[in-house]
Amino acid sequence: MVDVFDIYDKMERNNILLSFKGDITSELLTSILQIMENKMDNMQEEPKMKKKVYNVLVECLQNLYHHMDDMAETNTDKNRSAIFMIGKVSSVYTIFTGNYIANENILGLKSRLDEVNSLTKEELKEHYKKILNNGEMSMKGGGGLGMVDIARKTGEKLDYNFLEIDNKVSFFTLNIKVTQQYA
Repeated sequence: MVDVFDIYDKMERNNILLSFKGDITSELLTSILQIMENKMDNMQEEPKMKKKVYNVLVECLQNLYHHMDDMAETNTDKNRSAIFMIGKVSSVYTIFTGNYIANENILGLKSRLDEVNSLTKEELKEHYKKILNNGEMSMKGGGGLGMVDIARKTGEKLDYNFLEIDNKVSFFTLNIKVTQQYA
């Protein structure tokens, strides 16, 4: 039996403002963004912080949405299932995402994440411009700007992990901190 109070208590202790687990759709993304905008309005969040959180949230949710299709090829029932949470402790927002990823795609993603994490603020800016000027788009419609943009907007390293589920899939988690200090 599920201990609902235990789940509630953990969410309360970690000050989770919003949590979702399931199929990611474009309609859901719109709803989540609206809910978070309303929550930040109700918390009377500063406009600059609200904009930063909203922009990073958009990137995180788009990454979830656009990369869910990668799992369709693994023939599992986990093809579009993901988790998303956003919490706030003091003045720091934390965005947590998690989704299944085919093991064959881990090396490429890890390489891109490590590259982003190795860059300085100025190098991130140059890398962003290079991607934009390159004009190459992935099959998902982006040019790999999402993670670069998140790193630029937060000034934080991308905190990620891969948990192997079986020989075909792993669970990819990304934890992003958004603070007011970084401009």
